[in-house]
Amino acid sequence: MTREPYLATRLQGFGTTVFAEMSALAVATGSINLGQGFPDTPGPAEVLDVARAAIGTAADQYPPGPGTPELRAAVAAHVERFRGLTYDPDTEVLVTAGATEALTAALLALVEPGDEVVLLEPMYDSYAAAIAMAGGVVRPVPLTPPPADADGGVWTFDSADLRAAVTPRARLLLLNTPHNPTGKVLDRAELALVAEVALEAGLLVLTDEVYEHLVFSGAEHVSLATLPGMRERTLVVGSGGKTFNTTGWKVGWICGPAPLVAAVRTAKQFLTYVNAGPFQPAIAAGLGLPDAYFTGIAADLERRRDVLVAGLREAGLPTVSPQATYFATVDVRGVQPDGDGLAFCRELPARAGVVAVPSVVFYTRGHADLGRPLVRFAFCKRDEVLDEAVARLGRMSA
Repeated sequence: MTREPYLATRLQGFGTTVFAEMSALAVATGSINLGQGFPDTPGPAEVLDVARAAIGTAADQYPPGPGTPELRAAVAAHVERFRGLTYDPDTEVLVTAGATEALTAALLALVEPGDEVVLLEPMYDSYAAAIAMAGGVVRPVPLTPPPADADGGVWTFDSADLRAAVTPRARLLLLNTPHNPTGKVLDRAELALVAEVALEAGLLVLTDEVYEHLVFSGAEHVSLATLPGMRERTLVVGSGGKTFNTTGWKVGWICGPAPLVAAVRTAKQFLTYVNAGPFQPAIAAGLGLPDAYFTGIAADLERRRDVLVAGLREAGLPTVSPQATYFATVDVRGVQPDGDGLAFCRELPARAGVVAVPSVVFYTRGHADLGRPLVRFAFCKRDEVLDEAVARLGRMSA
C-alpha cells in the first residue's frame, strides 16, 4: 500500500469512499444509481410539515447539547413502544448527527488504543474508520452468504468464529442488525449466543439498529438490549433517516445506561456539538406516528425488493434476497470472467447504464477474497426507476 502524504498512520488506507466514485460514475454516464442507499421519494407530510414550520423560528439556533427535550422524550417513548425498553430521556438518551456520529462518538469514548472491537463482516464502511480513529483494532467475524437464488436462505456466522474473535484485548462488541450490507436480521438464537459471549467476556456492546423498521415478512427485529443482562452493558443506536426518508437531515440518537451515555456525550460534544435544530421536532413528530405507518413502509420496501431481485435474477445475476434494509447482494462469478466485483461495477454503467457498489469495500483486507465476487444493489427507489434499471439489466443479459 502506498502511503498517503500527510494522512495519519491510523487512517492510512481510508481514502475516498467507493460511494463517491460510483455516484460520480453514475452522473458522468447518465446511469441509474442503485449504489448508494438513499431513497428518492419525500418522507411523510406529518414530518416534513413540522420541519418547514420550524424553519425561521428559534429552532434555527443551537439546540441543547443532548438534543431537544421533545426529541429525547419521543425517542424514549418510541423505544418503549416498539422494544419494551425504558430509558430516562434526560440521562439515557443522546441526540447525534446521524447514526454515524453516535457510533463514532461511542467508539472514541469507550475504546482505548489497542483495544479490540468484535463485529460481523462485511460491515458498514464507517465502522473500521471509526475504530481506527479511536486507536482500536477490528476483530471481524465473517458472515457466510446462502446459495444465491435460494429463496429463504440467510447469511450465517459460525459460533466458533465469534468465540475465537474474543481475545483478552477485546473491549467492545459492535453489532449491526438489521445488517448493512447483507440485509440479514439476527434471529433470537443468534442474539442469545452474542449475549452469552458478551456476558462471559465482560464486553460492552454497541448496536446499530437504524433499519429496525425496514424488516420483511418472515423476519423479526429484536434489540439485543432486551435480552437478560444486556441492557446495562448495551448502547443502542437509531436514526430517523431511513425510517422517514430524510437521510440528509442526519438526526440520530443513542440510548443506554446513564454512565455509558455520559461517556459518549463527552466525545460527541467536541464533534458536532449540536445539529439539525429545525429537524429535531420533525423527527419527534415522526416517531409518534401510528403503527400503520411503520408496517406500511416495510411492506412497500419489501415489494420493491421483490421487483429488483426478480429483475436481477432474470438478467442472469444470482441474487441473495435480503430479510431487511435497502440492499440485495449479487454474486458476479457467473457473468464476470475473473469474478471481480469491483471491475464489474466499474464496467456496469457502460454495459447496462446502472451503478452498483462492490461489496469488497465492506471487508477488511484479510478477508477481501470473501467479498471480491459480491456486489450490492439498492432497491429504495421509485417504481419507475427500478423498472427502468431492471429493463436495462435485462438488455445487458440479452
